[in-house]
Amino acid sequence: MTRPVSPLLPMQYSDEVAAAKARGAPIVALESTIITHGMPYPGNLEMARSVERIIREQGAVPATIAVIDGVLHIGLDEAKLEALAQTQGAMKLSRADLAFAIAERRTGATTVAATMIGAARAGITVFATGGIGGVHRKAEETFDISADLDELSRTGVIVVCAGAKAILDIPKTLEVLETRGVPVVTYDSPVFPAFWSRDSGLKSPLTLNSPAAIANFQKVRDQLGIDGGMLIANPVPEEDEIPRDEMEIYIARALDNAERDEVAGKSVTPYLLDNLFHLTDGRSLKTNIALVENNARLAAEIAVALVD
Repeated sequence: MTRPVSPLLPMQYSDEVAAAKARGAPIVALESTIITHGMPYPGNLEMARSVERIIREQGAVPATIAVIDGVLHIGLDEAKLEALAQTQGAMKLSRADLAFAIAERRTGATTVAATMIGAARAGITVFATGGIGGVHRKAEETFDISADLDELSRTGVIVVCAGAKAILDIPKTLEVLETRGVPVVTYDSPVFPAFWSRDSGLKSPLTLNSPAAIANFQKVRDQLGIDGGMLIANPVPEEDEIPRDEMEIYIARALDNAERDEVAGKSVTPYLLDNLFHLTDGRSLKTNIALVENNARLAAEIAVALVD
């Protein structure tokens, strides 16, 4: 169960999200680190607008989540969305520092884990993102494992993504999710995707072929009283993918560069994504945008199915 929200928590709904909650309309949460840390302005704003438009076209309401001057915002109006897209130095917030940013009246963008927390506190059960964090390569030496995995095990939100980011150790990531009891469902495919690529080379633990089937699975979990989230892996459209064998060459180079430059902690993922953008001549970013839009569409369809 989700804990009741303290009336003292500085949380603000956009007018659109507040109206959707009042009438029981389907809502899809969106993270904000993809805006502040994923790409430069104005491309980040165009992407954010496109994703929100896709969700509306499917009959749901988008709720981009961010902390602005210490206030947890559930949904951003156009002015706040544009201001966030131009913000410099925003914190990158996860479970460990979400409350810190609110307490210290800071501005920060939410990762998967922090977005799940905000969505759950707001009563939103479906969340669209690009890819989740997971077990980093060489984690047996660095112990670098994303908080996203623990959040999926404890917070009751359906997370729609294109799989774990391919810069990670995907087999170990799936093992941790299995240990934590998180259902991993690939949409309309028997194989688990690898973010930029449709096929990670690994069989998917579960497969469902319709938004209605995913919604029904979640309803049965609720009836059984099973806590925690569900991961829906949605393969990037075939016309937009970069094949796994090709992508692994670029990832190996980017990882070598990160080791050379002694990059660690929260800086690793943005560093690698920037490296991959240059190594692929911009193709990785184009694919990233395509998969986020594809995930937003599926998430909206699931959210609609849940209220039917």
